[in-house]
Amino acid sequence: EVFLSSPRGFCAGVVRAIEVVDICLERYGPPVYVKHQIVHNPHVVADLERKGAITVDTLDQVPVGSLVVFSAHGSPPDDFEQAEERSLRVIDAVCPLVTRVHNEAKKYHREGKKVLLVGHRGHQEVRGTMGQVDMTLVDDSADSLLPDWAPDDEVAVLTQTTLSVGDTAQSIDAIKQRFPSAVVRNDICYATTNRQFAVTEMAVMVDLVLVIGAVNSSNCNRLREVAASHGVPSYLINGPEEIEASWLDGVSKVGITSGASTPEVLVESVISALAPDKVTMLSGVEEDVSFTLPRELR
Repeated sequence: EVFLSSPRGFCAGVVRAIEVVDICLERYGPPVYVKHQIVHNPHVVADLERKGAITVDTLDQVPVGSLVVFSAHGSPPDDFEQAEERSLRVIDAVCPLVTRVHNEAKKYHREGKKVLLVGHRGHQEVRGTMGQVDMTLVDDSADSLLPDWAPDDEVAVLTQTTLSVGDTAQSIDAIKQRFPSAVVRNDICYATTNRQFAVTEMAVMVDLVLVIGAVNSSNCNRLREVAASHGVPSYLINGPEEIEASWLDGVSKVGITSGASTPEVLVESVISALAPDKVTMLSGVEEDVSFTLPRELR
C-alpha cells in the first residue's frame, strides 16, 4: 500500500518562477537565459530548456543585451550590477518570501544590529541573502561556532527558508543562550513547514519513506532527514529508476512525499513503478498561497 503525503510538490514560489520563464519564452521568444537552475529540479529545468531556456552558471555566458531570468532562490546585488554592466535585461523570479528575508537583513543592518543567518553554506539562497549586507553565517548543517561577540550586542537572526524546522529551533535556542536579547526572525516558509509536518505524521504509519526530488534541493533533503529521524528507512530519489529492490524487502506500506520543486508527474511515475494494491491519500493542510508575477510581466 502506498500512502501519499499532503501537501507535497510545488509551492507558490516555484509555480511563479516556472511561470516567469514560460511567459518570457512566449512573449519574447527563445532563447531566454536563466541564471542558475530556475528551481532545484532537473526535470523542470530540462522541460524549460526544451522550450528554449538556457541555464547558465555565470552572467559571462549571457550575450550582451540579452534577457536573463534570475532564479527563485534569490541573487546578491553583485549579480544585478554585473547584469547592468553587460546591458542585460533582468527579470527576477526570486520567491517573494526570500525577498522578505533580504529586506529584513537590510532593515536590521540599517538599525546597527549584527546580523546572523542560519543556513547551509554554499546553497544558492544563502549566497543571495549573504550578499545583501554584511552578515555572519551559522551553518545549520554542521557544528558551526557562534561568533565571539559580546552577549549584550544587538543581534538579529534570520534563517534560510528551507531548513529543518526542528534543527533550526535548536540552532535558535543556542543563539538565544549566547545572545539573550537577540531579535529572531524564523523565516522557514509555509511550504517547508507544512511538508515537514505532513511527512512527520506519515512516517509513523509506514515501513519506508520515499522523498521524490533532486539531490541539490534543500527542502527535499530536509524531508528525508525528518522522516529518517522517526526511525523509518528513508530515501531521496529523483524518479522510479533510482528505487533499489532491496529497499522493498519486507515492506508492506510505503510513504511518498515530494519537495517544493518536484513536479507531480514524477510522483505518478514512482507510484506506477511500485504498482501498489492500494493508494491512500492522507489529509493535510490545504495551501492556497499564490504570488503575483514580477512587475515587468504583469
